Amino acid sequence: MATVFSTSISRRDFVKGGLAAIGAVVTLGGCASLGGRQTRKAPAMARWALLSDTHIPEDVNNNYREFYPYQNLEKIVPQVIANSPDATAITGDLARLEGKPGDYANLEKLLAPLAERTPVFMALGNHDERGNFQKTFGKLAGEKQSVSGKCVFVANTPPVRLIMLDSLFYVNEVPGLLGRAQRRWLEGYLKSSDNTPTILCFHHTLSDGDGDLLDLPRLYTMIRRVRKVKAIVYGHSHEYGFSKYKGIHLINLPATGYNFNDTEPIGWVEARLRATGGDFILHATAGNMEQNGSEKHLTWRT
Repeated sequence: MATVFSTSISRRDFVKGGLAAIGAVVTLGGCASLGGRQTRKAPAMARWALLSDTHIPEDVNNNYREFYPYQNLEKIVPQVIANSPDATAITGDLARLEGKPGDYANLEKLLAPLAERTPVFMALGNHDERGNFQKTFGKLAGEKQSVSGKCVFVANTPPVRLIMLDSLFYVNEVPGLLGRAQRRWLEGYLKSSDNTPTILCFHHTLSDGDGDLLDLPRLYTMIRRVRKVKAIVYGHSHEYGFSKYKGIHLINLPATGYNFNDTEPIGWVEARLRATGGDFILHATAGNMEQNGSEKHLTWRT
């Protein structure tokens, strides 16, 4: 039976459950079912807040290029709350550099007001430490996916489905890897699941460099003919951009913590996802503000 998160549970339980829903299967919005009976008609659109590369430090005054990641997320969380998304996803590099316990304690504190209102789901990046993360966000809601050494979950927000994957390979080393076990799980899940439009979310970039997702060719081979896979959402580069592979949309999220060069925005993306496509709206809060409010419309492959 799918798990439905409710804001009627206590704040602490929601933060520990909804916020740490790594490894869970979650059903949100319409078309949730109990006992096999549909509760209401599926909505035409799911609204997600998409963030990446928060890089929250234990020291709130820690900064990079004169950007303060703690203060940046502190500013962004009320914006996301005001936007009233159905759910929020953060695609990795949650912690500053090495995934220290104090990093995650501050992240939990910053996200708590948002987690009171909407589920927050997180993937792990190369600056995260899996054990420390799970100690802070240790109460997993829903049904944990059986993927050895990885944190994986599925979020069903009709009319779309997001799969949060784990590309953490080594802590504080640049490359990423899904790994054989996770790829096998994903292949099996995609074969057995229905044809709901599906978006894959993880941290690492999609090129052939030493710091990118090392098993990207194997992932591409797996998904290019699976027509239900419509897009990949990722971070890591601290850049904002859109491209395509075999009709699959590739969406590179901006960082919320800091950028690497002055041409890039810092902020988050509002996603309005439908069965046929999605609208992606940039909310820039620092860095290059020229694209703030810009909207990109994508049509899914059929």
